[in-house]
Amino acid sequence: YAELRIFMNMREQLMVSLGQVQRRIQNWLDRFFPEYGTVFKDWEGKASRITLAEFPTPKDIVQRGAFTILKRWKQEVKRAVGIKRAEKLVQAASTSIGLTEGLSAAKIELRMLLAQYELYTHQLKSIMQQVEALLKQIPGTEEMRSVPGIGVTTLAGFLAETGDLNKYDHGQQIIRLAGF
Repeated sequence: YAELRIFMNMREQLMVSLGQVQRRIQNWLDRFFPEYGTVFKDWEGKASRITLAEFPTPKDIVQRGAFTILKRWKQEVKRAVGIKRAEKLVQAASTSIGLTEGLSAAKIELRMLLAQYELYTHQLKSIMQQVEALLKQIPGTEEMRSVPGIGVTTLAGFLAETGDLNKYDHGQQIIRLAGF
């Protein structure tokens, strides 16, 4: 249970850091390519992240053109990308009102932010795999997970706070522990 508590604390810290990076990337988009959201409603999708990594500014997008961008997307993304989306991206880029000064520094900033995003999401996935492995070792967790609305995170957080449920004589003790 101590390991579970440590992993859940690590998860919480990573979630905070990931949220900060997500907001900073959105801020970057608001400054340098505010129209980006008209093409990709979620910048965290695979095609969007490829675009941000390889064609970060409106100028880069217009220079490369729709076919080059589509060709690159198709290397890694199987669905939800097509020539219409690529053309829409080029159109949005060609009429963008985003900042045009300091683009070399802006590209470096975005590259660093995307690297942090990838690192944090990878670490978060790794931690949650460890949490799932720990939960499998605790008797009764499969039954608890079968309750609608109880997922890995909820169950792990609960057990990290309460510890071994066998040490309680009555459910009311857990309720008191929670402060209710």
